[in-house]
Amino acid sequence: MVFSLGQRWISDSESELGLGTVVAIESRMVTILFPATGENRLYAIEEAPVTRVIFNIGDDIIHVDDWHMTVTDVNESDGLINYVGIRHDTQEKATIKEVFLSHFLKFNKPQDRLFAGQIDRFDRFVVRHQALWQRYNAQCSKLRGLIGGKVSLIAHQLYIAKEVGRRYAPRVMLADEVGLGKTIEAGLIIHQQLIAGLAQRVLIVVPETLQHQWLVEMLRRFNFPFSLFDEERCVEAYADSDNPFDTAQLVLCSLDFLRSKRRRFEQVCEAQWDLLVVDEAHHLQWEDGKPSRAFQVVEALSDEIPGVLLLTATPDQLGHHSHFARLRLLDKERFHDYDTFLQEEQHYHQLAELAAPLIEQQPLTSEQLQQLTSLSGIHLQAELSAINSDNSDIRQPARQQLFNELLDCHGTGRVMFRNTRNAVPGFKARRLHSYPLSLPEQYKTALRVHQMMGESQNLAQRAQQALYPEELYQSLEGGDNIQWTKYDPRIQWLIDFLLANKQEKVLVICANATTALAIEEAARLDEGIRGTVFHEGMSILERDKAGAYFAQEEAGAQLMVCSEIGSEGRNFQFSHHLVLFDLPMNPDLLEQRIGRLDRIGQRHEVSIHIPYIEHTAQQRLMSWYHQGLNAFESPCATGNAIYQQFGDTLLQVLASDDDALLEQLITQTQAVHQQLTADMEAGRDRLLEMNSSGGQQALDLVTEIADQESDPLFVNQTLRLFDVLGVQQDDIGEQVILLKATEQMLVPSLPGLSSEGQLITFDRERALHRDEVALLTADHPLFNSALDAILSSETGTTSVALLKNNALPAGSFFLEGIFVIETSAPPQYQIGQYLPATPVRVLLDKNGNNLSDKVSFDTFNQQLSAINRHIGSKLVNASQNAIHHLLSQATTMAKTSIEAIVEHAKQRASQHLGQELSRLEALKQRNPAIREDELTFWHTQAVEVQSYLEKAQIKLDALRFIVVAPAQ
Repeated sequence: MVFSLGQRWISDSESELGLGTVVAIESRMVTILFPATGENRLYAIEEAPVTRVIFNIGDDIIHVDDWHMTVTDVNESDGLINYVGIRHDTQEKATIKEVFLSHFLKFNKPQDRLFAGQIDRFDRFVVRHQALWQRYNAQCSKLRGLIGGKVSLIAHQLYIAKEVGRRYAPRVMLADEVGLGKTIEAGLIIHQQLIAGLAQRVLIVVPETLQHQWLVEMLRRFNFPFSLFDEERCVEAYADSDNPFDTAQLVLCSLDFLRSKRRRFEQVCEAQWDLLVVDEAHHLQWEDGKPSRAFQVVEALSDEIPGVLLLTATPDQLGHHSHFARLRLLDKERFHDYDTFLQEEQHYHQLAELAAPLIEQQPLTSEQLQQLTSLSGIHLQAELSAINSDNSDIRQPARQQLFNELLDCHGTGRVMFRNTRNAVPGFKARRLHSYPLSLPEQYKTALRVHQMMGESQNLAQRAQQALYPEELYQSLEGGDNIQWTKYDPRIQWLIDFLLANKQEKVLVICANATTALAIEEAARLDEGIRGTVFHEGMSILERDKAGAYFAQEEAGAQLMVCSEIGSEGRNFQFSHHLVLFDLPMNPDLLEQRIGRLDRIGQRHEVSIHIPYIEHTAQQRLMSWYHQGLNAFESPCATGNAIYQQFGDTLLQVLASDDDALLEQLITQTQAVHQQLTADMEAGRDRLLEMNSSGGQQALDLVTEIADQESDPLFVNQTLRLFDVLGVQQDDIGEQVILLKATEQMLVPSLPGLSSEGQLITFDRERALHRDEVALLTADHPLFNSALDAILSSETGTTSVALLKNNALPAGSFFLEGIFVIETSAPPQYQIGQYLPATPVRVLLDKNGNNLSDKVSFDTFNQQLSAINRHIGSKLVNASQNAIHHLLSQATTMAKTSIEAIVEHAKQRASQHLGQELSRLEALKQRNPAIREDELTFWHTQAVEVQSYLEKAQIKLDALRFIVVAPAQ
């Protein structure tokens, strides 16, 4: 290929980019700018997948200023083409240099291939037609971006993903309780943002221990190839850019890395990002105007990055001030004053009281109606009058509209989502199994010494040593880590339990890494039990290997022992036995531990086993949790608040043998727990839960996706797509297919299809049970690669067929043209949801009558049969003049449809964008959580989308010539 600056080329694989211009040639690389979409592409000169655009005499071309010209002469100067012709508007002679050609030009080539004898196989024309409609359906689907994740169809997750994922620069806190799937929600939101073009560069910041888990989850569940950035990767990236973070679109790194490396922190802030995701955000501490370094890092990033997602299961863990400070990260203007925020929270109680009868279908009192009137204003008078109607068809929509109105008034309802386990179905019961054990003599001695030394220690130290006698014993006796396991009765109990349940996976969590190592070693040495450990002293790769070994069904570990670090982020719901070797003093940490197994997807009752030494601090702490908070058998949302109130008393109880003080603490805890639970149920949490679950909308969303996936048409057409591409398909049973590349493929390679092949299934449940099997949907990159491979090539653009029918005169013929109406626009305008690439079929008989409305494609196609390519070419040549004439008529007919289709698209865009803008503008009057930049974005969308729709054009995509022959 020979490139010159200013030449016009079109991408073979991304035709939707429009007409490109060569803007740079360096060494062996060429840069082509596609102005219609604002995209740049860098290609190797020798292998660039582009085609030079050269028009011929008689072609109609368009100037960049939108005037048209018919070409009468073509000449070349210095590697660039000049077109001479007659302008349509002025009828004057004019010249257009190729650099000034319209960026939105489309190219009609099928007729050239047909007349040149380049006739495709019969089935390829059919597959191309199906591919056009598959692309059309995918682009305009309301479920786009929601079906591609390899996740269960869980209503609240899908609702949050849809609600947040389609916003401009969403700034939201995902605060679902442990086990409800915040990572999945974040992945679905990222998926929609990327597919819709609302985001292109995403930065995920997580605790170091969760880096590989996020990396694997994003790839395995959402097909996102995130790049893990650490110091080594940054050093390597200097070869490509001065700023390492500019070398990847999707970046994942640890918060510790950015916090400890000042230069890397500065570089990540200098890079341009569209979306920031921060996991375990409750660790971002802010107190009395003294933010932690971690908080400062995230604050600096959130000030620069338009979209922000904060993930935390325990938003109040570090106190309400820290929670408010994290809300400020999302919107400093909205959350500017803590006292004002507290006052607003008091108002949520009133809103919840009004919302409850609406959603529970209870009649409203006159007082409640009056309150609703004052809150909603005059624009919902019709709904207010219908709210107690006997006619459910009138009452139900009115109640839903008023309920939505209340949610809009909810201060954090737009920036925070929090679902609770009590409101989400699908969780199994939790059962406590406690095992009292006798105190060994070795520990008695150690505890006596501990009591003698008690006066020199503070309360927290005495409580700590009373809870962990094994540590106290080691500190007094010395020796290696395994020595204490010979005396501790919990070790023998655990070994007996493992031997009695050899077929069960058992997760053990304890406070410290040394304890975890000793437990695993004792089980392995004493009885040969296969086990593994997971603690902070291991590298991330070692932790991942340990997790995989525990998850492995055959020849995997029966036992995994985690230190406290294992109680955050990791999910082990394939096990249902949790042994708490010791107990943390913070209720939130206890919930984190239990949440490793008690998650959506758990198929069994979660058995929580606590071996404890009776008459010690271990028993007293367990009693406080169980009797005071019921924290083992139900989630405890009040835990942190109660711990803040009773923490000092709890330390006294643990450091002493005062049973009366323990009983008093349990009684007080029960009372406060019940009161706080009642307050949360009546007030803000309940309203937030109503908003977060999605109600009937969420359930309808699940039904829509399930219905779409049950349609066999997608499966059949997609497998035919792979057939035409030359991809080998091996059915290996259980609805799983192995796709493998072959030397006979139409394309050199198919992105997403490795040399080893890819296992796929169209069944969601099957995919969820097998990590190595991909769930193939219309959102999957492999499916879209296959579509692009067909539609960006000439495959199926021409065909000749026979219609054997004695009722028609032999030798008569038909011409079938498949046209496509489309326009180009930058991805953030989501032009496809208003005007997807729309196929328009024209079927003409030899007299020029359009039969497309009378004879469907499938009906007509079933009557056709293939013909030898050489014979087909002769038939085309013999009818060339007639084909030219019919093609001209077909083109004219197709062009008449563009105006109606584009006008319909403009109306849809105007209605959708106008409604969204009006809704946000009205909502802003009642809820300051609506940001000004959101309104600006939708204003711009409304104007620019109309402009791009007006530039829509029609092109001929495929052509089929059908000759009538007598039936045999």
